[in-house]
Amino acid sequence: MSERPPRFHDRPDRLDRRGRLLPAHLRRPVVGAPMAGGPTTPELIAAVGEAGGLGMLGSGYLDAAGTRAEIARVRAVTDAPFGVNVFLVERDDSAAALASAGGPRAVENYATAIEPVAEELGIALGASPDFTDFDQEATLAALVADPVDVVSFTFGIPGRDVVEALQEVGTAVVVTVAGVRDARRAVEAGADWLSVQSAQAGGHRSTTTIGERPDSVSTVDLVRSVRSELPDVPFVAAGGITTPQDVAAAVGAGADGVRLGTVLLRTREAGTNALYRAALADPRFTESRPTRSYTGRYARALVNGFVAEFDAVAPPAYPLLHVLTGPMRTAATASGDVEVPPLWAGSGWRAADAYADRPAADVVAELWDRGTTRPG
Repeated sequence: MSERPPRFHDRPDRLDRRGRLLPAHLRRPVVGAPMAGGPTTPELIAAVGEAGGLGMLGSGYLDAAGTRAEIARVRAVTDAPFGVNVFLVERDDSAAALASAGGPRAVENYATAIEPVAEELGIALGASPDFTDFDQEATLAALVADPVDVVSFTFGIPGRDVVEALQEVGTAVVVTVAGVRDARRAVEAGADWLSVQSAQAGGHRSTTTIGERPDSVSTVDLVRSVRSELPDVPFVAAGGITTPQDVAAAVGAGADGVRLGTVLLRTREAGTNALYRAALADPRFTESRPTRSYTGRYARALVNGFVAEFDAVAPPAYPLLHVLTGPMRTAATASGDVEVPPLWAGSGWRAADAYADRPAADVVAELWDRGTTRPG
């Protein structure tokens, strides 16, 4: 590896008075979305960080040991600052959402509906799907024991005890929110800053309850609302940001920075599999929309055959459907069947064509610099 910059915490000018990272301390306040499941590699995290932004590890479906291993891999390739994203999943919320759909029978009925797809792929669906919080408590303990620069949360507002434990070891706490009410709650819990995620974002929407149906608010409108309500709170904007014009619009509406996801999926460092990469460029796909069909929780994906057929009958059963459909998703990807696996994509996925196969650092620099440079 080439010579690295100094360790982040050896640069006190880059920290706030409490020793925690804020968007304004980054050379380019651009966050690489924590895309769990493969796309966000250590190399992608490093590229975003070394371009002056903040790479984020998606620990979502890892256990504590897996998270520690991925952190070690990131540290082996970069000294740039980075963070870890944690899914907050609560058993009571999962049970309430499932009850609203008729209870366990809803999952059984969905399994029956999608069984022909699994049979065609020659596999069995995930057996006896049950609740899991993905080793949440142990993962948080590991992040306190071996701190990173930032820990962000998706799907919930962490308790003040969790926030303070992380802050005491120098970690900035970020909460991903999908609306003004949750933005206020996150600030009240002690969050250092926010990631404000609109309906335009690819992948899962960070609503704080599983049963909630996400709104259709645009990034610019949501940013304006949050900035009006919380004029002094730092936050980055997420959702459909794939061009310099999108960056300019988000910053002009009041965001302190932006979060990039879909536009990084086809960069050189991304771990996006070949099937997924090709689908993002395939003209047969003409729409992305939120669907529960893969995990039981709304996530924006390209509309392929599976989404078109099963979206309307998928129950709000997260994370049970994630477990149920896991073997099917893996098998479909391995077999090259683009009509079955999830193809997460934000509303601006077409514009991302312009940045395909480029180094991620160049994408970060170009989007931010062109988006924040005033003409003339």
